[in-house]
Amino acid sequence: MRLSNYFLPVSKEAPADAAIVSHQMMLRTGMIRQNGAGIYSWLPLGYRVLKRIEQIVREEMNRSGAIEMLMPTLQQADLWRESGRYEAYGDEMLRIKDRHDREMLYGPTNEELITDVFRAYVKSYKQLPLNLYHQQWKFRDERRPRFGVMRGREFLMKDAYSFDLTEEDARKAYRRMFCAYLNAFSRMGLTAIPMRADTGPIGGDLSHEFIILADTGESAVFCDRELLDLPAPGLDLDFSSDLTAIVEQRTKFYAATEEMHDAASFEALPEARRVSARGIEVGHIFYFGTKYSLPMNAVVQGPDGQMVPVQMGSYGIGVSRLVGGIIEASHDEHGIVWPDAVAPFPVGIINMRAGDTACDAACAALYDQFAKAGVAAMYDDTDEQAGGKFARMDLIGLPWQIVIGPKGLEKSTVELKRRKTGEKIEMSAEDALRKVLG
Repeated sequence: MRLSNYFLPVSKEAPADAAIVSHQMMLRTGMIRQNGAGIYSWLPLGYRVLKRIEQIVREEMNRSGAIEMLMPTLQQADLWRESGRYEAYGDEMLRIKDRHDREMLYGPTNEELITDVFRAYVKSYKQLPLNLYHQQWKFRDERRPRFGVMRGREFLMKDAYSFDLTEEDARKAYRRMFCAYLNAFSRMGLTAIPMRADTGPIGGDLSHEFIILADTGESAVFCDRELLDLPAPGLDLDFSSDLTAIVEQRTKFYAATEEMHDAASFEALPEARRVSARGIEVGHIFYFGTKYSLPMNAVVQGPDGQMVPVQMGSYGIGVSRLVGGIIEASHDEHGIVWPDAVAPFPVGIINMRAGDTACDAACAALYDQFAKAGVAAMYDDTDEQAGGKFARMDLIGLPWQIVIGPKGLEKSTVELKRRKTGEKIEMSAEDALRKVLG
């Protein structure tokens, strides 16, 4: 994408009411624009990152055996009355009426709706196990929306729902999602720590939050340092195998959110292993058994011919929240430092003298080579001063920068910069191309 043709409304200063780094940088880089309290338009740069994260989540859900679908943003209130949650959910639910005076709501979550889909079509245990997921916009009317996309009212969320005949099978489904989450976050360049958590309004007796450590996290978290060094299960993981050992390896170490913290157990750890920090929740998984299937009559015929309510779990990832979470975990004084997997563009090309025949030709040739390789490069072909170009490229945080100017061309070289480390190397344009393409 040529910058002269792109919509990138970068600003030097962030609004005074942007309290945390991710909110400041998302506004400064023109990733989002506020439409109302906790409601944002996603501008081109931000939207590209959002779609990259969404695709990683999709790939890991599909690998785990979950099946993608799409549910509506609006739901009937009667479904929530069946489960008993319509009045219990509280003021965060946006309740509305249509022109026929029917009570509706803007979905904050989808347990009732997916249970209704399931009960309409699944009648036998032979159709199990089943895990259905979607990535859809939600609305929760937060009392105090703040921190940009970290605690907005409208947000993009992946939620999956598992259906099994027995509790044992349901816990297997829970373990599959546990491992899929570890892989997804690892691919995004994040170390996400699973922590035993309160089930809240979703319900159930088994739940884990996936937390990334960041100084601006919303709540205090406590964990064993050993957890920070454990690798993700890996993309070669066989999800049909027994995953108990992987989950137990992660859950045997102390890790707790502020609400679940046991000071005595934490203090029993060797001091060098105690991590007390701030954390950001980016995923939450639940096993809740028959909490929804029983009142909503989601039953199947078992092997013995008896009708039994299915065992269920739900699994959420805050896709839009992850954009802010990644920035909180990966930035410096100059701007964002995007991990390769989620960067809006993998590389930025900087033309040091736009209008110079040789510089224009060299930049255009490299830009075209990236395009032929299937890589979308950001090409700064503007006539701005060099300092402004460098500052903007650092601010938006693309993983690689290639600087092309008259002095380098005299030596048949370009300058390749790795944004994460700041390392700069002179090399030929062909070598720079190969380095970025990996």
